[in-house]
Amino acid sequence: MASAIVVGAAGRMGRLVTEELARRGFDVLGGYDALDVAELDAAAPAADLVVDFSAPGALPHVVAYARRTGAAVVSGVTGLTQGQLADLRSLGEKNRVVWSANYSLGVAALRRATAMVAEALAGWDVEIVETHHNRKVDAPSGTAKALLAAVDPGGERSVVDGRSGIVGERPAGEIGMHALRGGTVAGTHEVHFFGTDEEVCLTHRASSRQIFVTGAVSCAERLLARPPGFYGFDELMFG
Repeated sequence: MASAIVVGAAGRMGRLVTEELARRGFDVLGGYDALDVAELDAAAPAADLVVDFSAPGALPHVVAYARRTGAAVVSGVTGLTQGQLADLRSLGEKNRVVWSANYSLGVAALRRATAMVAEALAGWDVEIVETHHNRKVDAPSGTAKALLAAVDPGGERSVVDGRSGIVGERPAGEIGMHALRGGTVAGTHEVHFFGTDEEVCLTHRASSRQIFVTGAVSCAERLLARPPGFYGFDELMFG
């Protein structure tokens, strides 16, 4: 039986992940949050796996724990800086590590479809719209950023976060990013492609957070069977 600890255990995702790990036979050794996350550095028991759905501030402690114990890391934390992502990649030199802004299989398929349509409809106007519950703290969502990368993998196009005032004509190649917040929406992502007299819209709607939980724990099971390395969700689930 593989063992696990959960970081961000008191949050909604953390609670669901803990339940799913136990349901799939993992021995859950404990859960940690903002008040006690520093215990990971030296006091937390060694586990085969650490699942982190907390916040960027916990990452140094998660990395320190993984280096101390050799644990595999499944991270679903959004809002990480490029430096923090580099820390996770570096950790992958000796540990098994996967990071994704979204652990839904449907969203993974949406990213692939977005890249294909963006290539086929080069020159069309693109707008990305994401909608989440009123308690989400970051915007745009990590998934929206992943969709942006699917449209513009080289990061060469200008991006505008919403528009206000007299903004003038839409510049060629500009990509619009829009974040809507309200109610209890688990997550909706739309990628609009506008051409002359026609539009293509790719959409994914999440009815509950359980889809992300199921994907994350399935990904964890596959990660534990892999050699050390830094992996992507698509690589583990579709590779």
